Amino acid sequence: MTVEEGESASEDESNSVYDSEDAGDWRVDGDADDADQPDSSEEEFEDQGSSDDDDDLVERQKDIEDSDDDVELSYEQTPRSWGSTVDKKSIANHSQHHAHLMHTDDLSSDDEDGDGDGNRIGRVPLHWYDEFDHVGYDAHGQKVAKSASIAAGDRLEQAIAMQDNKANGKFVVHDALNDRNIELTPRQVELIRRVQAGAYGHPEHDGNPEYIDYFSGVDQEISGIGNEQYEPKSRFQPSKWEKMQVQKLLESLERGDITMDYLKGNSRQLKKDTDPQKLYLLWTGDEEDEISMRKGPQHIAAPKAPPPGHAESYVPPEEYLPTEEEKKQWEDLEPKDRPHGLLVPKKFPNLRSVGAYEHYVREAFERCLDLYLCPRAMKRRLNIDPESLVPRLPKSGDLKPFPNAKCVEYLTPQVNGRRPMIRCVTASPGGQYMASGASDGFLRLWEVETGRLLKSWDLSSLALSASDQANESKDNLAIVSLDWNPNRTHHCLLAAVGKCVVVVATGTAGKNDEKVTDALLTEATKGGNVTTAKAMKAVQWKALPIASSAKPLVTSSGLVGPICLLQTNYDVGNVRWQAKGDYFVSVSPKAGAPAVLIHQLSRGNSQQPFSKAKGEAQVACFHPSKPFLFVASQQHVRVYHLVKQSMVKRLVSGCRWISSLDVHPSGDHLIAGSLDRRMVWFDLDLSATPYKTLKYHERALRSCRFHSRYPLMASASDDGAVHVFHSMVYNDLMRNPLIVPVKILRGHAISDKLGVLSICFHPTQPWVFTAGADGKIILYQDI
Repeated sequence: MTVEEGESASEDESNSVYDSEDAGDWRVDGDADDADQPDSSEEEFEDQGSSDDDDDLVERQKDIEDSDDDVELSYEQTPRSWGSTVDKKSIANHSQHHAHLMHTDDLSSDDEDGDGDGNRIGRVPLHWYDEFDHVGYDAHGQKVAKSASIAAGDRLEQAIAMQDNKANGKFVVHDALNDRNIELTPRQVELIRRVQAGAYGHPEHDGNPEYIDYFSGVDQEISGIGNEQYEPKSRFQPSKWEKMQVQKLLESLERGDITMDYLKGNSRQLKKDTDPQKLYLLWTGDEEDEISMRKGPQHIAAPKAPPPGHAESYVPPEEYLPTEEEKKQWEDLEPKDRPHGLLVPKKFPNLRSVGAYEHYVREAFERCLDLYLCPRAMKRRLNIDPESLVPRLPKSGDLKPFPNAKCVEYLTPQVNGRRPMIRCVTASPGGQYMASGASDGFLRLWEVETGRLLKSWDLSSLALSASDQANESKDNLAIVSLDWNPNRTHHCLLAAVGKCVVVVATGTAGKNDEKVTDALLTEATKGGNVTTAKAMKAVQWKALPIASSAKPLVTSSGLVGPICLLQTNYDVGNVRWQAKGDYFVSVSPKAGAPAVLIHQLSRGNSQQPFSKAKGEAQVACFHPSKPFLFVASQQHVRVYHLVKQSMVKRLVSGCRWISSLDVHPSGDHLIAGSLDRRMVWFDLDLSATPYKTLKYHERALRSCRFHSRYPLMASASDDGAVHVFHSMVYNDLMRNPLIVPVKILRGHAISDKLGVLSICFHPTQPWVFTAGADGKIILYQDI
């Protein structure tokens, strides 16, 4: 709106109504006469600007005429009273008048400054002109002087001026760009009020006009593109789809699937197939159903042609370029026998010099023949994640404690400049002492923590003196098996030397256990008391003289050293105690029927449980809590019930030669090691076949053992390594045992193709003793 229009406002503005709070000070004297009349409220004013409902329009604009004088009036000179119902016919008749009113303020920025007197500095900051008497330059290059800021004075004068303007009914805003004060007209104030209230700026604007249907589907518009095209020939041919549908209906009629209900329209479905003999596949997936229901031959994608290699390059490497002799040799060969088929690698200076491939048509034709004539079959690929096949095992760090570091090494005295092989090792129930048997026939007693050698006994001399064969040398009598009594109150151990089993009192008993140990060994010191005739033929108990100079390690009195000797007819290969520490079993593999003998130490008696030999027995052991005896032959493990005197189960190991055997402390699981590098795990409640077969060693497996307290298992082999496993057995019968390899211990050297010959767990700590052919005994602890 221009200034001239604001100054030429006539007295007809007295009929205009402004309902905003800011416009309350803009009433002229004519408004006082209409103060008592009900004016249109602010809500009515806003609703008529944003609603298209005819009932909500306030009845205004009653006396608008088609005179030219009214059209020429400016918008401010036109009396307005909004809210009246606007007739569409009147709007159509007075379109020019309304267009004038609607475009009153439709002025661009260039039209507002038609003379070019405004500031034209663009985006230059205004504070750059704070020290000057002008704020920029106009379109003619003249300075735009600071008028408003100089005339306004200080802030006090500005505040007084604002109050004066408000009292006089003026609304003045400051134009910072041109530094001048502009007085807004009532029309501009009204537009500001409507925009702030959320209504349209022009009161006459209809925000939701009635929809005018410019196009309907009755008379479609026809463009000039493609109207003169002829009908396609397919529209005059019989429909193949309809022919197929008719053929299906005829087949349904012949089968009798179409019933009268279907023909009359009572049913939309054909007769269902109720053949009771029809079979369905229950376990097929959705993809297989789609393939089986698909008609016609199955689509098989053509195999992709192999990508070109270095020989097909227009600049191949030198090694791909054939010589003249090679070209002559290729010409004598068939194309399929040549290195690159019909292609002869050539080198070009650039890509533009490469011509058309002379054998392209032939190769394309041969590929088409291959695709057409060669049969192809769909090969189903199993979409299996490889990680799902591998069991998820926990980390070894989460399965501690287990032995992982070499801590103590026990050095055996040298014989003839060489340390003897340690054939067997065992630990006391308290864990304070450890005994080892060597190939020189000496039984040595060690202190675990310090590695100090406490006692040593020459058992080979005792076995040689008790033997009837005078030609047998002492060098052949090695201690092949040791087992400490598992009862804490019985301080004695067993040693297998040659054809004898020697009972040795260790002398480690205290005051309380000394009498119990002496009472247990009383009958043994008397030479035993074998009652059965079979056992008397197989074994003889012989008392040994007790050396008076031998002193116990703890107390001042008590039995120390070899007490008794059990002589058999064949070499003894294995001895094991029963859990209570009174009974023990000895195995002589070459003895036949009396290969397995059960002895009772407290009574000095022996018995032969088997009258016939079922295979060559290798090792035997007792069940920890039940009267079961496990006897392992070369390939099988038999379980016998000693009370019922019957075989309970025969376990098939799948091994060629079983070398060691051990039972889990729970009694429900058993492991067996063999000379063919296998260790098999049996679940006695599950099956007679191995639950797990572990093949981790590179050579023959010599020993395997369970820990009595911790979920640990270890195996020793001739490869010089000891494998430690985490073997957790759960009380829940529905949960399988967890077997995880956690550590490989390598500390022994291989001597004469022999590595680690025996292992034994510490009874109370997660430690393991290893005995090797290099003459060393090593204690591994958890660190």
